[in-house]
Amino acid sequence: MQISHRLSNIKPSLTLSVNSRALELKAQGVSVTSLAVGEPDFPTPPHVCAAAKAAIDANFCHYTAVPGIPELRKAAGDYFGRTYGVPVPRESIIIGAGGKHCLYNFIQTTINPGDEVLLPAPYWLSYPDMIMLAEGVPVPVAAGPEQGFKVTPAMLEAHRTPKTRLLILNSPSNPTGAVYTEAEFTAIMDWALGQDIFVLSDEIYDQLVFPPAVMTSAIGWFAEYPRQVAVLNGLSKSYAMTGWRVGFLAAHPDLIKKISSMQGHSTSNICSIAQKAGLAALTGPMDGVREMRQAFQRRRDLAMHIIADWPFAVCPRPDGAFYLFVDVRKCFGRLAANSTEVCTRLLDKAHVAVVPGAAFGDDNCIRFSYAVADDVLAKALDRIGAELAVLAAEAARG
Repeated sequence: MQISHRLSNIKPSLTLSVNSRALELKAQGVSVTSLAVGEPDFPTPPHVCAAAKAAIDANFCHYTAVPGIPELRKAAGDYFGRTYGVPVPRESIIIGAGGKHCLYNFIQTTINPGDEVLLPAPYWLSYPDMIMLAEGVPVPVAAGPEQGFKVTPAMLEAHRTPKTRLLILNSPSNPTGAVYTEAEFTAIMDWALGQDIFVLSDEIYDQLVFPPAVMTSAIGWFAEYPRQVAVLNGLSKSYAMTGWRVGFLAAHPDLIKKISSMQGHSTSNICSIAQKAGLAALTGPMDGVREMRQAFQRRRDLAMHIIADWPFAVCPRPDGAFYLFVDVRKCFGRLAANSTEVCTRLLDKAHVAVVPGAAFGDDNCIRFSYAVADDVLAKALDRIGAELAVLAAEAARG
């Protein structure tokens, strides 16, 4: 049996490995708390569910246009106008099966073998593999906690070569929750456009930015430079619709047509029912989104208060999303030599599942999701802190 060479460098997901071990423990009767899952713990808004039920009752159950039903594409374009004052025409929007699907298709459509893609690190774990599946070359640009996990134009310039074709910018960030200020974002965009580098702005967490931080979107740059900028968004995170699989991409109409052609040979349209649900989400009330944002900010503050008492850990305060990216290198030693071993230890001893930073390009850190109830979060962090203290004490003894 032959396996494609394109898969030779693709590694199994570390998040799935953690989840597999957690399931094993649960099967043994162990109570495990998961802080590994990257999805809101809130229900999908009722009006969204009602729209899906109405679509089924109306037998809206057949093929649609590949890039999405016209009214959903328009609603996605209008979202940018309503949120950022920059409406996007329907022909510049394509609907995919989640933001991940849109991103995969975008990379397959724009990257040729040998093209280099700049990835500010820590990065979302699927970026490098998607790039390698297109036979491109991921180029991490590392920014540690001392930089707030944010890169600068000078850092990016140090990694630029004649083969650099694309920069993927993710703000708010998964895994760090870092949010670029308007000045920081503008400096990066000006640098990239000045170097003729295409920018894909991944804004899937744009509704989950905590005041006084403010979201800066690339959609204004897209309006001015449509051949050099694309903006990715979706409904999974902000609307608690992870399982519905509705994402959207704003890009030049010519690029949208090419992506649509590719999508037509893979998935065709996404689920017709999910499209009606997505339409309701994008045109309906935002009360549920605001409630989630407030809850996540409260949980962020609770977690930071607890972590502040950990002398063995460093965690810049995240301004968005629902993750903490904690530097635990002071805990590395005989009992746990890297982030994966720390996470294994936390799962086995503290019975809490978290994700190794190695999955995100920074092996000094581990990622917590605070998309769980406040009391669950506090108890889990207390157990984590106690076990990390054991590791740090052992590491200090050498």
